[in-house]
Parts: sequence; C-alpha cells; structure tokens
Amino acid sequence: MPELPEVETVRRGLQPVMEGRRIERAEVNRPDLRRPFPPRMAERLTGARVERLRRRSKYILADLSTGETLLIHLGMSGRMLISGDMVGGFHHPHPAPSKHDHVVLHMEGGARVTFNDARRFGSMDLIATEKAEEHPLLAGLGPEPLGNQFSETYLADRLKGRRTPIKAALLDQRVVAGLGNIYVCEVLHRAHIDPRRKAGQIAAKRVATLVPAIRDVLTEAIAAGGSSLRDYRQADGELGYFQHTFRVYDREGEPCPTPGCGGTIRRIVQSGRSTFFCPRCQR
Repeated sequence: MPELPEVETVRRGLQPVMEGRRIERAEVNRPDLRRPFPPRMAERLTGARVERLRRRSKYILADLSTGETLLIHLGMSGRMLISGDMVGGFHHPHPAPSKHDHVVLHMEGGARVTFNDARRFGSMDLIATEKAEEHPLLAGLGPEPLGNQFSETYLADRLKGRRTPIKAALLDQRVVAGLGNIYVCEVLHRAHIDPRRKAGQIAAKRVATLVPAIRDVLTEAIAAGGSSLRDYRQADGELGYFQHTFRVYDREGEPCPTPGCGGTIRRIVQSGRSTFFCPRCQR
C-alpha cells in the first residue's frame, strides 16, 4: 500500500498538468472500484477546473471550481499516469487504452491523466469541498507528520499510558496521519527504539527523538520519489528509489548499518505485518 511519500510524490507529479487546468472530458469506464463511484461522476467532473491539488494522509484531493473535491485513494495497485504532456523534460505520448484504465481525465492543454488499477482496491469519491474533512476516510485522522501540529509535546501526550507496542501506536492514523509499515520500521531504527516496547513506557526524551526521525525519513523518501517494491510508480511511470537506502526494512539477516553496532537485522510479525529491526541497538 503506498504510504505518505509515494502519495505525495504522485501529487507533485500531477500538479503541473492538473492544477489550474480544466477537465475537458472525463471518462468513467466501470461503476466501481473498491467502492461504487459517486452518481454521474463523469458528468460532474467534465468542465470543472482543478483549483488546488493537495494531500491528506494517504489521499489525494483535487478541489474543483464546482465546489466539490475529487478524493483519490490509490489502494494497493492504483496508478495515476500522465500522458500527452512534458513530464520531467520528456514527452509521454498517449498509450493504447488498457482494460485497467478505469477513470480517464482529458485535461485542458492536451494532457491525459489515467487512473489505472489492476486489483481495483483503489477508490474515488466526489464530496463537498467545505465538508471534505468530514468524509469517513478523513475524519479522525491525526496531524500531518510534516506539519506544525505534529510536535514532540503532541506525540508524548498521545503516547502517554498506551499499552500497545510503539510500532502499532505510530501506525494508528488517529495518532499521526500517513505513516505505514515501511517508514515506521525505518523511523524506529533511526531512533534506536525497539518496535516491541510499550508506547506508554518510553521516556519522553526518547519519544522526542521520534519526531525529527519521522520528518527526516519522510523528507528523504519524498526526495527519492518514494519506495517501489511491487506496483508503485510515479506519475510519469518511473520507479521510486528510496528502497535502495532502507536501513532495516526487507533487510533480514543483513548487518545492522548503525556504526559500531555489529548486530543483525531480524524480522518478526506484529499484527500480521513484518517488522524489521536490530535487537542490539534498538532498545
């Protein structure tokens, strides 16, 4: 599942061809993906201008001139692909239609934005912009980890008294929005915190180290275009590269990269997900 850096990378790739431009024609080629599409979706999108393209947690939101917002969730294999426009200095011609091209937006200026999703776990919805934060997928989300509301004081307060493992606490979207399995593993290694430790039993000084670690990992991952493990691609079709700098994720049996540690990366399962960590330097 794409995490915050992957979704932010896609948003940035879409911004030049969507923001400020009109959707000249929208095609909706099936009635649903993971959830049913909203009624008359193609009609409601056609003619609308994209006023702003933003991200909330793992969702892309396109605020439209009609007073509605197009909410996009990529799911496990969803891709937003651009063609017919200059992307990163290269011209990407329109490809032949694919059976997995479920929504196609023909943008003003000649670009085409295609939502391709082979497994159909993604979703799209149209909601009133003024009430977007009340949508069931957005309501209750914690602060953005790269925003000003996310601080050492905030995180220490939210973790106080929690008996769940610290990894599970950081994956809780009500605590902090957008973090997923890959980046939490990387963050905990940088902060030298054992993922099995009870969140409420970690000293405030150590909790404080998590905030800059989270910001550093996410910022570096965005700069690298995210992490491509299976299906993820950037909007121009290119792979992300952050997976080449993983310190622990998917590195079971390899030496710990912490200088002077000498430990070996282990893999355990927590809540059905793989956790990678160094039992020697993560305490």
